[in-house]
Amino acid sequence: MIRKAEKTDIKSLINITKACAKSMIGEGIFQWNEHYPSQSVFINDLDRQELYVLEVNYKIIGCIVISTFIDEEYVPVKWLTPNKNNIYIHRLAIHPNLQGKGYAQQLMTFAEQLAIENNYSSIRLDTFSQNKSNQKFYELRGYKKLEDIYFPKQSNFPFHCYELIL
Repeated sequence: MIRKAEKTDIKSLINITKACAKSMIGEGIFQWNEHYPSQSVFINDLDRQELYVLEVNYKIIGCIVISTFIDEEYVPVKWLTPNKNNIYIHRLAIHPNLQGKGYAQQLMTFAEQLAIENNYSSIRLDTFSQNKSNQKFYELRGYKKLEDIYFPKQSNFPFHCYELIL
């Protein structure tokens, strides 16, 4: 079941994203770390009512942020659609022990359906340039790779921007 997150879900989400960070670091992907995503980031997502969780058998196993807010790093990107009717995906995570079972696909399908139902023109996101499996994941869903942006506090490597026109 996918539902809007509640404040009591934050601890589970921190545990999931820490496990994801540890797993990625073990694969040489330095995308997330002990500082990001943080509790304050999730609380902000929660306050904006943009944070969703995926529950299986009453246990939270993943999350996604579906936002209408354009981050300042995204403003100069040459997107495929105008900057006025878009949603942005952030912090898609599935606990590493449950990855590869289609749960991330479920969250993305949910986000895409929500966008279609609310007449958004596109879905935008970024993914770490060193995370080849994430790039393949989005490209197989029809997202078009655009240009790179940088988050110096996270990595010296770029993040690739993607967009799916709806």
